[in-house]
Amino acid sequence: MSENLSEHVAENRRHWDGMAEEWVSLGERAWEQEARWGEWQIPNTELPLLVDAMHGLTAIELGCGTGYVSAWMRRRGASVYAIDNSAAQLATARRLSGLHGLDDIEWVHGNAEAVPQPDGSFDFAISEYGAAIWCEPAAWITEAHRLLRPGGELVFLGNHPLAIVCAPIDGSLPVTERLERSYFELGRLDWRDAIDEPGGIEFNLPISSWMRLFNDIGFDVIDYIEIKAPDTASGRGGAVTADWAKRFPSEQVWRLHKR
Repeated sequence: MSENLSEHVAENRRHWDGMAEEWVSLGERAWEQEARWGEWQIPNTELPLLVDAMHGLTAIELGCGTGYVSAWMRRRGASVYAIDNSAAQLATARRLSGLHGLDDIEWVHGNAEAVPQPDGSFDFAISEYGAAIWCEPAAWITEAHRLLRPGGELVFLGNHPLAIVCAPIDGSLPVTERLERSYFELGRLDWRDAIDEPGGIEFNLPISSWMRLFNDIGFDVIDYIEIKAPDTASGRGGAVTADWAKRFPSEQVWRLHKR
């Protein structure tokens, strides 16, 4: 029986299955290195999204892609469950987990908005450009809250709203230094007709809307980080240039605590 997927889940599955091969080499490199975050590859020592010791913790990665964040957590001692919408991305994750001797990570093909695990199954949840941008915010944040035990932590990294506001309506790249769209109308971003790199449906919100959502669902904000590109960065990271990201935040990190 075929799955009854919502429009954005079906489109994002098609999009990522279709371009998974383009992310294999990046995944291979990430599996071999220590934790580094986002488009600007900031070391975990400078942007500590993972603690060094995770022994005894159960962790879930929501939208794991090629699985390198799950590998970083497993090497720190966590028991890891990783879910992704793309079967092709998971094929890379499974191959690399075997290659690196981390066969006990549980890889699951599915939608991070509806995870087939009981309430309160995890101590820690994380998403780097997975559910963080490709899932509907209220749906996946509510699901993360359900999956975490009381006192559990959710960390996610994705595009900063300012980068989206400066993204041209026609989907051309890179992001400009102009306000191209309404900040207050941020929400669903359909890139299927984009001039550059078409495909996929993303989500983002104004910062105040994120905060209200977290509070309504039952999370307290531990920290909020607006990422600046390192002074040594050059070229382009995703949709923004390094020069842009040295002046404006291109990425954001939320750290949340389940009440």
